[in-house]
Amino acid sequence: MKRFFDDGRNEGNMVGTGYDQNTILQAVHTKWAGNTVHFVNETDSTNNWVRTLAAEGAPHGTLAVTESQTAGKGRLGRNWKTEEGSAVTMTLLLRPDFAPEYAPMLTLVMGLSVGQAVEQMGIAASIKWPNDVVVSRKKICGILTEMALEGSAVRYVAIGVGINVNTEAFGEEIQDKATSLYLETGRTYDRNRIIGLVMERFEKNYEKFVQTCSMKPLLEAYNALLANREQPVRVLDARAPFEGTAHGINEKGELLVEKENGEMVCVLAGEVSVRGLYSYV
Repeated sequence: MKRFFDDGRNEGNMVGTGYDQNTILQAVHTKWAGNTVHFVNETDSTNNWVRTLAAEGAPHGTLAVTESQTAGKGRLGRNWKTEEGSAVTMTLLLRPDFAPEYAPMLTLVMGLSVGQAVEQMGIAASIKWPNDVVVSRKKICGILTEMALEGSAVRYVAIGVGINVNTEAFGEEIQDKATSLYLETGRTYDRNRIIGLVMERFEKNYEKFVQTCSMKPLLEAYNALLANREQPVRVLDARAPFEGTAHGINEKGELLVEKENGEMVCVLAGEVSVRGLYSYV
């Protein structure tokens, strides 16, 4: 049964936007992903919020959505803010049975799901490994996955997703790296539908992933959308940065990069970033 929760902080929610618990639930057609929705007008970080929900016993597949995020977190400790009406800002709570070592690959599973959802809307999208979805070689989506342990078992995983939907402008410092669906097409989009499509795709992809706890069932689909594939890249490893050509990911979700000397390196996401040799992608 679908459930929604108004957490008592929605005074001032944008009137007439049609973006709240009810409209999100009406757009979600899944067995479990996003079938329980919590919604607030403003929060610091949906990942922080999900940490609280998890401690309160929220079930697998719970989705936390906000209209405005004031202190969102990005990969490598970067801050990320969202303005009202401009983005989809959400975190999905998972309670998987698999070992902690497999959880980082869920970032890739979500990236694939967002990319597929955007393509389903008729917009060409690709994935910049490991956690960005791009349109026209600019970022429209970032993903941050966090995990909590109980002993040696996974207590929960929180996958935070921020999608630039109806943003009309970005600051000069990121104009060359960021875009939105609106800027790419000149159209505004129903954020409820976007959430519904992402949840549908994620549920299907997740159920394939847990069969092997690897990217093997999703490998072809992921590499087909990989923006870095067969492209020159720079691996920004603080210890030993290097350049090479990316050839896709393997079953562990590692990026395969061939150095100029022919050595093949399996790059593991974490404290490493990958950039195009001549641009962001």
